[in-house]
Amino acid sequence: SQPVFAGDVASAIADAVEGKARPGTVYELGGPEVHSFRDCMEIMLEVIGRKRMLVPLPWPVARAMASVLQFVPGKPLTPDQVRQLRVDNVISEAAVAEGRTIRAFGIDPTTLEAVLPSYLTRFRVQGEYEKQAV
Repeated sequence: SQPVFAGDVASAIADAVEGKARPGTVYELGGPEVHSFRDCMEIMLEVIGRKRMLVPLPWPVARAMASVLQFVPGKPLTPDQVRQLRVDNVISEAAVAEGRTIRAFGIDPTTLEAVLPSYLTRFRVQGEYEKQAV
């Protein structure tokens, strides 16, 4: 996936509303880096200072689990989510070549590492006031 900061997306939308987008153009908005789902989980765990074992789950097992878990209150996993996870969610080479990315709005995309600490403070072992190494 190519996670994008919500603030960057909001800025691009505001620019589009103000007429700074090319009419009839589809923009592909993504962050500056491509990460696997596992990479994203590892980065998140590091930011919150927790250790968890990440176990790869075969797609047939995930589908079977989702077929049951979709009926659990809160729907922790659904078949649609499993299908979505199988699809790469990255900006196409065509969008980059044609200038149909977030950079077209003059936005330098924000990295995960720049925003995750502020988003995830409440999930740290000692909460948001935990002393962080600088």
